[in-house]
Amino acid sequence: MRIAKCAKFFLWSCSFLLMGCESVQQPKPKAQLRLQYPEPNFKKVPDAYPFDFEYNDWAQLKGVTKTAPDLYYPKMKATLYLSYVGIENNIDSLLNDAYQLPGKHMIKAEEIPERVFMAPEKRVYGTLFTVVGNAASQLQFFLTDSTDHFLIGSLYFYSRPNYDSIMPAAKYIERDVVHLMESLRWKN
Repeated sequence: MRIAKCAKFFLWSCSFLLMGCESVQQPKPKAQLRLQYPEPNFKKVPDAYPFDFEYNDWAQLKGVTKTAPDLYYPKMKATLYLSYVGIENNIDSLLNDAYQLPGKHMIKAEEIPERVFMAPEKRVYGTLFTVVGNAASQLQFFLTDSTDHFLIGSLYFYSRPNYDSIMPAAKYIERDVVHLMESLRWKN
């Protein structure tokens, strides 16, 4: 008798569960996140600076009264902060600071690969640091001629650092920075 009651209860529970579940399945639309950025059109920075370089016209120049303009990407909500310093027997401390700055992001970064840049015919030397991970800055670089000029740059997004989300925009801006580094020329 007790087994019969347990069996009835089990069958009743199973049928209740089966009736409660709907088997209507709706197909999910095929979709992927699509971030499309325009092909870059480059133009020269104004003559007011001790250097020339080309920048993507999708970026806006900010702080043009400073010694170096900042490049603001409004649709990505990102800014590439640039700072220029003339070298006055302080190349060692400038290089030391430039190499320590990416290290400050090591707490959140998974890795910080670096690419060395050398263009001896233009007297332009530098390093590009790409920060992989949820760090505040995704990209940093410096350029110098080792005697007179020193330019440093850092990329920041106006959002919480989530590497997976900002990676496409960071890679797009990284290509712009590589072009900036390749097109830079010092003025005498």
